[in-house]
Amino acid sequence: MIVYDAIIIGSGIAGLNAAAAFPKNKNVLIICKENSWDCNTFYAQGGIAVATDKDDIPAHIADTLAAGAGLCDEKAVDILCHDGIKVIADLIARGMPFDTDAEGNLLYTKEAAHSKERIIHAGGDATGREVHHFLMQQNRQPLLYKSTVTDLLIEDGICHGVSVYHDGKCKNYYARSVIIASGGIGSLYAYHTNARTISGDIQGICLEKGLALRDMEMTQFHPTVFIHNKGARKQLLTEALRGEGAHIIDENGKRFLFEYDKRGELSPRSLVSKAIYDWKEKTGLEVYLSFPDFEEEAFHERFPTIYFNMKDMGFNLPFEDVPISPAFHYAMGGIETDLNGKVPGCANLYAVGEVASTRVHGANRLASNSLLEGLVFSKRAVEDILARSVYFKLKVFDNDCEVLIKEGDAAIKEELRQIMWNAVSIVREMSSLQAALGRIDSLLQKDIGKLLRLRLKVSKNIIESAISRKESLGAHYIKNERK
Repeated sequence: MIVYDAIIIGSGIAGLNAAAAFPKNKNVLIICKENSWDCNTFYAQGGIAVATDKDDIPAHIADTLAAGAGLCDEKAVDILCHDGIKVIADLIARGMPFDTDAEGNLLYTKEAAHSKERIIHAGGDATGREVHHFLMQQNRQPLLYKSTVTDLLIEDGICHGVSVYHDGKCKNYYARSVIIASGGIGSLYAYHTNARTISGDIQGICLEKGLALRDMEMTQFHPTVFIHNKGARKQLLTEALRGEGAHIIDENGKRFLFEYDKRGELSPRSLVSKAIYDWKEKTGLEVYLSFPDFEEEAFHERFPTIYFNMKDMGFNLPFEDVPISPAFHYAMGGIETDLNGKVPGCANLYAVGEVASTRVHGANRLASNSLLEGLVFSKRAVEDILARSVYFKLKVFDNDCEVLIKEGDAAIKEELRQIMWNAVSIVREMSSLQAALGRIDSLLQKDIGKLLRLRLKVSKNIIESAISRKESLGAHYIKNERK
């Protein structure tokens, strides 16, 4: 029986960077739900936020705290911004090719709620894909593909490994440490920008194991998404477009955002999403992203992914406006951890990246801080594992495998996605939240597979958290209702 030094669940930036941080003599296994690129990192467009130099660190901290609306852990933010410069320098030293000018200087762009240009990028608008490709090229650890983690092997407050469904059967894999890097909850929503495999399974397993989730009501909706394409994952139109001059207009050409915030297109994401929602409700007008200040060649060079993706859908950018809607994008909340990614109450278990809650993002994530978080806290988690005297006396678990999917699950899953979009999205009402909670409770009573049950339990936790926070804060907006 193999006992790994570490098992990493997920192959996004947090998982791959964690794998890279282990010494060569450590035996590490990376588990992928589908293929390695089925992760949110691969689809990240805009870039990575990082202080331009040491003098910019205080401003990066201030911008992050301001966006987080008072819910950030200040120590976590301090770590993110100070260590951010180091992890990016390390990535560049290892050979990661970020975009530069002719003299080799990093190119920076600006995104919403940043006080200056501090977003580095690669491949124009393909930063996530380029970083993922780079980390996969450097990866020396084995990957187990098309494998669904169905359980955490926990007993007496100690994690011994994971149970995995692979190739038609369940098998237990054991390790001295387990790092969860499985991403967020996008597939719980009808409209989202996430990889199709991101559905909150591990968060649900944590709930069933009695491990805490935190701030799950803090769900971020990206304001500029083309939602009319086929497929679950909708076409993101990066915030960098607005940072470099794109406008949000209604069908009459009005830049209405300035009626909501003086920063207009560069307001925080939560404000822009709420403004679009409100404007559509109030006027009945369609909303578009417009590119009046771009030249075709420059647009093609700077945003090649968007250029070709939208061309495939029949749009000629930058000459045509694109109809947009907010869509679910990012989970600020997640599995509760300390500042080293350690999950409290369970020895040898860590969580990093979007799946975790260090409270670094607070109530509203500052644009492009997510990839930086994955780099910074995955490194800290591995450093903590290597520094600890890990207690591990192997316990062998039965190879039980609960039925994962049952007949009728697909219809309920689709109903859940509509419930979450209609009741737990940009604008929330207590009455709708209560009704949604009641319906999910009734769905949990049905004869369903384990994977659907996990989705329902995570959704229930999000709704309960939203109901518990009765005042609007950041991305959590409660509409006043008449008594």
